[in-house]
Amino acid sequence: MERIPPLLEEQVFVELQRAADAQIHAVTALLKARGLSPTQYNVLRILRGAGESGLPCREISNRMIKRDPDVTRLLDRMEAKGWVKRRRGTSDRRVILVQITPAGLELVRSLDEPVRGLHRRRLGRMGAKRLRTLLGLLEEARRCADMEAG
Repeated sequence: MERIPPLLEEQVFVELQRAADAQIHAVTALLKARGLSPTQYNVLRILRGAGESGLPCREISNRMIKRDPDVTRLLDRMEAKGWVKRRRGTSDRRVILVQITPAGLELVRSLDEPVRGLHRRRLGRMGAKRLRTLLGLLEEARRCADMEAG
């Protein structure tokens, strides 16, 4: 059987997936101990950054690292846990604004240092110069993918 050697781009793609999986596995374990999924954590961080005004559901979806096809159910679960609240927009009643609650804010704040420590332990050994280089390369790879997607 003929073996087709992988393209360099394919090798990079596979290694990128493996590296991301290794990192997210560790973060997932840390978050799970607090009853939180990586997607929920991402939403809490997005809403913390939005401030008191909150964000429409569509904007949250656009800012998420990993797209969730059913943001409404995700927010339902988070609201049931008391981490977020929803309200209708004042200028357009069709728009639902989502805000982080004090409990959600406290939860995400309590994770700041443990998550940062995890990242420092797992990536800090690379050194600042190499991390900046890697960051630039990853940003460029994302821009290329975004251009391809249209």
